[in-house]
Amino acid sequence: MLLRDLLAVAELRLGLLTGDEALDREIGDVLVTDLPDPSRYLTGGELVLTGLMWRREAADSERFVAALAAAGVAALGAGDAWLGMIPDDLVTACRERGLPLLRVPVEVSFGAITELVARRLAGARAGDLRGELGRRRRIVAAVAEGAELAELFTLIESELGVVAAVISAAGSVIAGDLPEARAVRLARAYLGAVRLPAVVRDDGTFTLFAVDRSHRAAGWALVCRGELDAEIGFELASCVAMARTRTEEGRRVERRLAEELVELAWAGGEPAELSARLRTCGIDVAEPYVVVTATAGAGRQAGAGGGRDPALLGGRVVEELLDRRVVAVARAEPGESVALVPLRETTADELAGRLRERTALLAAGLPDVTVAVGVSSALTGAHAIRGGLEEAGHARRMAEARGGGVATSDEIYTHALLLATVPGDIRRSFAERLLGPLIDYDRRHGAEMVRTLEVFLDCAGSWNGCAERLHVHVNTVRYRIRRIEELTGKDLSSMADRIDLFLALSAGR
Repeated sequence: MLLRDLLAVAELRLGLLTGDEALDREIGDVLVTDLPDPSRYLTGGELVLTGLMWRREAADSERFVAALAAAGVAALGAGDAWLGMIPDDLVTACRERGLPLLRVPVEVSFGAITELVARRLAGARAGDLRGELGRRRRIVAAVAEGAELAELFTLIESELGVVAAVISAAGSVIAGDLPEARAVRLARAYLGAVRLPAVVRDDGTFTLFAVDRSHRAAGWALVCRGELDAEIGFELASCVAMARTRTEEGRRVERRLAEELVELAWAGGEPAELSARLRTCGIDVAEPYVVVTATAGAGRQAGAGGGRDPALLGGRVVEELLDRRVVAVARAEPGESVALVPLRETTADELAGRLRERTALLAAGLPDVTVAVGVSSALTGAHAIRGGLEEAGHARRMAEARGGGVATSDEIYTHALLLATVPGDIRRSFAERLLGPLIDYDRRHGAEMVRTLEVFLDCAGSWNGCAERLHVHVNTVRYRIRRIEELTGKDLSSMADRIDLFLALSAGR
């Protein structure tokens, strides 16, 4: 089939953007792809159809077109559903490389083009090989048109006879039919595999493929029953990666809503606005929820993404640990991700137990990755968000101090947890009333009364220890302490007064 014959098909409404001089090129096959470099799947003479999901910047077009031209493809057909247009840099790259470029209208499916070309090809592959390639094209075309994972696996089984599923590194089943216990065992094999694809024996034979190039701790694995041909497996894994990309685009909106809620809670926002934003994030003000915070640090030997921002990696990991039931993930402190999780089908203790099992799985499979998770107690209402953030944050820091894992609010019954349950305005008022005179004095005189008080209490009231820490004479410490007592009206020889001032310093941080 010649390129001019394809353009002449009125029902397809294809437009030629560049390549008038190459209308007599013969089309020998069709490939639907959104890989940044599909060279390994090209043999020459193909019509390549792409939804442009690989394009992030102008330079990507030159790299993509160069790979197609080097492989000797017949033409490139681009759909504009993803970007809303065909970018000028793609047109320029095709013109410079002498590659015909066709615009595919958004209402015309790649599947329709694939089927039409397949019907009209003369002298193409015959028999079973033709049928297999057609089936694979239909699978790729379905993903390009927006098929969900459940639809994709139904199509894979019906067209190729391949039974497949997708699991997370934490052992949860993303799509497909797979018992949870087996999913956990296969996830362990995925994490421990020296290289992928890997063939695993588990009451049967399975082939594991990496779905994407994200850090393995946050990655997905394609599980195919039997020993699957690597080329087919890579193609199917690419299809799953495309579907995940679409899901991620949708979750960006959810994450932004969560970020705004967390920022407003930290700033002490109005209760009515906090309640409205909580409902926008999918949690009713009357239903219980927990706050989960997490960090994930990766060393250089942990695989691709070892230098990834711990907050970004932590956010992806906590979503997978929670089976993506999490309402949304946002950033809280630098390097920390926070999630609000409704307790609709579980309790806080059960959730923490599940998180322990899954972080232990990651720790065993990827010893170079440290995941630390903090879980608050069960909360209700928007007014509890800030306290929950602090509570979960304290628990997460305890988990970090222990080298990773999960810590809950039950493990941190200290003054810090007590303060976290006190409304922010009361904490601030308490701190300002006791420490305000010291802060004003330091501001007017350039003194260090607040710093001296902190060190004195940290040294358990030792004059000499405080002087050594501050690098001043012990008489200077004695003078400052007397002045602090005069300004605050507190007696630092009294344990009760010391506690008041210590709590005021903690509440003011």
